[in-house]
Amino acid sequence: MLDVSGGPGAYAGWLAAAGHRVHLVDLVPAHVAAARDAHPEIVASVGDARDLPLPDDSVDATLLLGPLYHLTERADRVTALREAARLTRPGGPVIAAVISRNAALMDLTRQGVVDERTRPILLATYASGVNDPETGFTTAYFHRPEQVMDEFTAAGLPTPDLYGVEGPLWPLLDALDVGPDDRLFRDAVDCAAAFERDSAVIGASSHLLAVAPA
Repeated sequence: MLDVSGGPGAYAGWLAAAGHRVHLVDLVPAHVAAARDAHPEIVASVGDARDLPLPDDSVDATLLLGPLYHLTERADRVTALREAARLTRPGGPVIAAVISRNAALMDLTRQGVVDERTRPILLATYASGVNDPETGFTTAYFHRPEQVMDEFTAAGLPTPDLYGVEGPLWPLLDALDVGPDDRLFRDAVDCAAAFERDSAVIGASSHLLAVAPA
């Protein structure tokens, strides 16, 4: 499995522990060094999601759980997806995570920090998709669901299956400090599962997960 922009290896280590052979690639040398130190069972190397130093059809599955929201230009995101398709053996899954266009406004509203200063910034982010670091999060791109579909197909991949990860009740859980042992948490997970493919609700999740075969 290829973990693109896998950082210090949170997912790669978990996958390796489950018995998978994992190659992590990240743009930041310090992240690669941390991944090697923490998870000596994986291969980790420095590389750019838009130009990966691996041969065609060399992996069974590719994860892009970090790079797409760090690429603010559509052309760069499409290039990263095209690279993932190139490297993944035919039929193998390309799995990408993005941040929802609604996430910043919903999350800061939950935190109670939307005010006269931050509201125009958040509304501008909602309109353009490009996050301003003044919100407390780095410069990033936040997707609408239809944009994820468009970028996959522009990269030569099939239209992906798209899932809402957290579901519409995630801000409530955080606001009430609800943990996994609470019934409300379990009910919220059931709600997320019920709505995860509903195009009318899916954008209410802070993260979206797209899956398509190479």
